[in-house]
Amino acid sequence: MTVFIIRRILQSVVVLFVMSFLVFSSVNLVGDPVEMMVSDEADQAERDRVIKSMGLDKPWYTQYGLFVVNAFKGDLGNSFVYGEPALQIIVARMPATFELALVSLFMSVVIGIPLGVWAGLFPDKISSKIVMSGSILGFSLPTFWVGLMMIMVFAVMLGWLPSTGRGDTVEILGIDVSFLSADGLSHLFLPALNLALFNTSLVIRLTRAGVREAVHQDYIKFARAKGLSNTRVIMVHLMKNIMIPVVTVLGLEFGGLIAFSVVTETVFAWPGMGKLIIDSIQSLDRPIIVAYLMIIVFVFVIINLVVDVLYSILDPRVRLQDVSS
Repeated sequence: MTVFIIRRILQSVVVLFVMSFLVFSSVNLVGDPVEMMVSDEADQAERDRVIKSMGLDKPWYTQYGLFVVNAFKGDLGNSFVYGEPALQIIVARMPATFELALVSLFMSVVIGIPLGVWAGLFPDKISSKIVMSGSILGFSLPTFWVGLMMIMVFAVMLGWLPSTGRGDTVEILGIDVSFLSADGLSHLFLPALNLALFNTSLVIRLTRAGVREAVHQDYIKFARAKGLSNTRVIMVHLMKNIMIPVVTVLGLEFGGLIAFSVVTETVFAWPGMGKLIIDSIQSLDRPIIVAYLMIIVFVFVIINLVVDVLYSILDPRVRLQDVSS
């Protein structure tokens, strides 16, 4: 296991270095932030002063070298707009986005896996057909439209839940969370459910496909022939074998929830990183954009590492093959 983890960490370092180069280079090719920050009436001397203060007077490869050196020190630059460290600004918004993604992923697992197992074990029942038909809606309906309909029904017409904001928060280890307060949980429910719909449909279909394939395998037939209870066969023998693709996909989708929750955060005015990156793109705030993308890449790398470790635990053959190679 140690060799397996070390090899994955080394691969992750290479990925981070390559992505830092691609992200920094591509962002520096887009637009001129000086045009967004300097008045049209400013003279050339004023423009040159602003360019020098931002460090944009140096060649891009020099800027990249300074970025890498400072990144090792935990400094990803200062925001052109806010005048504060970009990492500090993003970290302040990060708990809200991570909380939304985690609750959404939890909903997807809690709802999707039981429904997928049921649909796989009893494919001919009407309830299973209803579940599979409903999963199609999760794939086909656009997120922004579902979010607006949720607001209209549950917030405007029924008045059961709030439509925007984060609500009251509770501080744990210096981090504000919403799910531990009744008001915060009511604010969190709609955006988390909206973000979870696609993944719930995906989990249902993956789980059902895994169950339909596994129930006909010899180890399931042998377990039933030994007289094991149906519950033990499902929970011990069936679930462990169908979880490999589900865990892999959920790990990748969790990164997607963090990176691409922009639409949901915008619809529900959720104060996370998504709204920040949209504002930064509009104002060409390069340090914020680069820092955000690097954090997202880092999150994806860590998630992939965790998924690889879980994959090797669920299927020891993967670990053995990696070590032998």
